[in-house]
Amino acid sequence: MEINQETRYKYTFSGHESFQCRQLWLKKGYDFIAAGKSFRSEDAVVTLGVGKNMVSSIKFWLKAFNLIDVNDKLTEFAFVIFDDETGFDPYLEDEATLWLLHYQLIKNRFASTYSLIFNELRREKIEFTNDHFVSFIKRKSETESSLSFNANTINADFEVFRKMYYAENSNTQTEEGYSGLLTDLGLLKSYEKEIPVGSFKNVRKDIFYIENNERKSIPPEIFLYTIIDNSKYDLIVNFNSIEQDYDSSGSIFALNHVGLKNKIDESVDMFDFITFSDHAGIKELQFKYKPSSIEILRRYYEK
Repeated sequence: MEINQETRYKYTFSGHESFQCRQLWLKKGYDFIAAGKSFRSEDAVVTLGVGKNMVSSIKFWLKAFNLIDVNDKLTEFAFVIFDDETGFDPYLEDEATLWLLHYQLIKNRFASTYSLIFNELRREKIEFTNDHFVSFIKRKSETESSLSFNANTINADFEVFRKMYYAENSNTQTEEGYSGLLTDLGLLKSYEKEIPVGSFKNVRKDIFYIENNERKSIPPEIFLYTIIDNSKYDLIVNFNSIEQDYDSSGSIFALNHVGLKNKIDESVDMFDFITFSDHAGIKELQFKYKPSSIEILRRYYEK
């Protein structure tokens, strides 16, 4: 089971200006860049119709979701989803696209909190609080020189993560109360619990968890896309790798054993270029050949 990152990368816990990504921001940002605009231009605030800090936040989330590269150029994935003429789902009307964006957010690793929580923290802590995450990052910083630790920054980043995924039970319509882009996926759940903070005092804390389950709302094409898109996989992929590896479909989608097997069975029934083998306890997904990951998405969106 691979749980350690094989290549070190730059950790990022800020840049979003404490704003979670909103429903229309990615399309707004895509159109802005597609029109030849620059986030550094003086009219960016007026053109995007948001405040200066939100301009920075939109740019951050475009990078986090793999829609622009380090040079602020649109990626192939951005065109595939958001182009008005050829994009598969420019206005995010299909929940499958949210699963795709969730996958990109974790796999891309630009916003470090998301990858670390889905790949590492929840293996260590089935249930966790913001304090657990801060402590987790502090421990990593003591052994990894590339990680600069600041408790306030980590706390703020965890709060943005919470807003991105957790559906609030509130009718508040203020700007601060707007739902994050991925709340509809139902990945992050919570409950309140009293936690002792001294000999004579308890405080109520939000306890968060990401439960592995079958994820029936994920189409088999989207599941298969994440396997073909994973550069670590060859024509034969071990079931345990898909279930447990860093950035695997099982880790990113929080799939349980039954859910993963069902996704594989659905994919095998749908496509004739893959088979599943379970021989002498060795379970493998086998490809006769690998089509492009974009072709798999086209198969889903054009049916």
